[in-house]
Amino acid sequence: MWLQRYINQSMRLIVPATILVLAGCASSGPKPESSVGRSSSTAQTDTGEEQVLAAIPTQAQTMFEQAVSVMASGDFLDAELRLKEFLLRYPSYPGAYVNLAIIHAENGNDAAAEAAIESALALDPAHPAALNQKGMLFRKNGKFIEAEAAYMKAVTASPDYALAHYNLGVLNELYLQRLDVALQHFETYQQLVGSDKQVEKWIADLTRRVAANQRSANVTE
Repeated sequence: MWLQRYINQSMRLIVPATILVLAGCASSGPKPESSVGRSSSTAQTDTGEEQVLAAIPTQAQTMFEQAVSVMASGDFLDAELRLKEFLLRYPSYPGAYVNLAIIHAENGNDAAAEAAIESALALDPAHPAALNQKGMLFRKNGKFIEAEAAYMKAVTASPDYALAHYNLGVLNELYLQRLDVALQHFETYQQLVGSDKQVEKWIADLTRRVAANQRSANVTE
């Protein structure tokens, strides 16, 4: 039983990595003004960055899409070079800095990740993807209260930003031991992304544990 619980807890930390790279990078860069629709795969991370500039050069859109494609394929070295080249030409897009932060974090370069996040937030202090990345960096370094604050800023700025709700669920269950709060955020995440079988199991587990804790509290009163 304890072994299974350990495996389940480890999965909570591992699962978001792929989601973060694919969903986060796919929608956090520049979008042409005429691109008003959202696909189901990017709805949870749409940052509304088309509001930053009224018009997006076609060349910028192409460069960014190519960097995102390379990043999604797992070639972080090439993606990093492409993103840096993009930012030399178009330095006003916070989403590109967020993607650099994701790459640096995956490579274990926390200092570079933090610098990229701060560059994104300097351009847009309420950028949900940047705030989510900041929270992840805090959590990695054991700063759980600061991580919670960053995640909460992300969901305040964008209530349908699913990844921040997921991370709040992980943080509250595994680190802050607030099972009821974790349950709420996992349920919100599930509502936003649709059916996720793994998260569904965690919700069922948390529901039982919250109910058991409540029964125990009632007995001791």
